[in-house]
Amino acid sequence: MPKHAYHGQLSVVVPVRNEQDNIEPLVREIVSALTGVADFELVYVDDGSTDATRARLDALKAQVPQLRVIRHRTACGQSRALCTGVRAARYAWIATLDGDGQNDPLELPRLLAVLADPAHSPRLELIAGWRAQRRDSTLRCLSSRVANAVRARVLKDHTADSACGIKLFARETFLQLPDFDHMHRFLPALVKRQGGEVVSIPVSHRARLRGRSHYGIHNRLWTGLIDLAGVLWLQRRIKLPVIEPGSDL
Repeated sequence: MPKHAYHGQLSVVVPVRNEQDNIEPLVREIVSALTGVADFELVYVDDGSTDATRARLDALKAQVPQLRVIRHRTACGQSRALCTGVRAARYAWIATLDGDGQNDPLELPRLLAVLADPAHSPRLELIAGWRAQRRDSTLRCLSSRVANAVRARVLKDHTADSACGIKLFARETFLQLPDFDHMHRFLPALVKRQGGEVVSIPVSHRARLRGRSHYGIHNRLWTGLIDLAGVLWLQRRIKLPVIEPGSDL
């Protein structure tokens, strides 16, 4: 029996900040992709938006019964918004997407199929998307490629694209992880640190059609290096016990 069994129920958590023009199209796509595939809820976390994001979400709640909306009074960052959504989620498995529409919701059934495959390890706790062909600016693609290479070499998380927004993971596992700003970029390494198994699968990536990025790349280099050092420190400060057969668990 897998440690975290999947029973056909899924919470989809989407952090957003000032994404008014992407709200309705993405909500509709998620609902279309998951209807008939899973019993799901859709948890949007509005991270202190100052545009019409709140109004667009409120209008959709009357039309989409699966939609729940949580609001931060002021912007706290993507990791904090993600944590808020996961804590509020009702189901044991969480899927995440970025709120800008660049992650295709049609990938969610593919991730669920991997999870439902009885051949996977009972220790599987995270399925990470891998944007093999990114639809971003040259600068963003280059910075991501460098960051992924450095992170993989230092942390040895064997994950091609740690920062990809589309992921599927066990809620209980996430809630046991160290909580810090930008932690969402290191989920594979943090899950492996606790003994969980991580699988990466290629997913499609779309160009941003509406709005602009509000979780940008400014100051990411120096912040990322500090975070990388912190996660490396955490990796070296844990010892996982091997439980002897016959123990009363």
